[in-house]
Amino acid sequence: MQTVPDWVFEFHGHRCPFMPIGWRMGLAAMSRLGMEREKDHGAFVFSEMGDGHPQTCMMDGLQASTGCTYGKNLLTRLYYGKVAAVVYHPQKGALRVALRSEVADEMGKYEFFSYRRRGIEPSEIPQAVSDEVINYILGLTDDELFTFQELPGFTYHPTPSSFNKVKCSVCGEYVFERYVVSKDGKPVCIPCSGYEKTLAKKPIL
Repeated sequence: MQTVPDWVFEFHGHRCPFMPIGWRMGLAAMSRLGMEREKDHGAFVFSEMGDGHPQTCMMDGLQASTGCTYGKNLLTRLYYGKVAAVVYHPQKGALRVALRSEVADEMGKYEFFSYRRRGIEPSEIPQAVSDEVINYILGLTDDELFTFQELPGFTYHPTPSSFNKVKCSVCGEYVFERYVVSKDGKPVCIPCSGYEKTLAKKPIL
C-alpha cells in the first residue's frame, strides 16, 4: 500500500481521498517522465479542475508531490471540471494523468461521501470513515487508479520573469510593470485605474 506523509495532510488541512489522488497522480507522472520533484521553475502542472466541486483537493496533493506550486507559478487550472492533470517538463515531455471512471464510481459507495453530501466538512467526519476510502485509494496500483496519455506535441512558454516595478501615482504602492496602466498619462495600478480585471483565468489548452 502507498503512503502519504503526515505533513501533506497537515498542509492540506483535513483527511480526504482527493488530496491523496493528487499526491499519487504527481508521483506517477514524475516516475514515468523520469523527473524529480521541482525545486525551482523547471516543470509545470496543468490541473483540469474547475471551480465549485470538492475534488479540487487533488491540487494540493499535486503541488506537494511535484513541487509545482501555485506560488512559483508552476500550477495552472484549466477549468475543464475533470479529475486529471498534465505534468510537463521541457526536457522530459508531457504526460496527462486522469482518474479512472470506475475508481470514481467505486469511491462513491464509501460512507465518506454520504457525510459530504449532507454538507459535513471533511475535518468533521470521523477519521475511521475518512481513512476507509483513503486506504482504498492508496491500495490501488498506479494503473488501476489512473489512465496515462503521452502528449508528444505539447509545448508551453511561461511568461518571462521580471523584477521591474513602477510606483503607482495614486496609491504609492509598487506594481510590477506588466500590470501598470496609464491614466491621464501617469502610471497607476489596476485597482486605482478603475478597471475591473476578472480573477478568472481562461483555459490555455
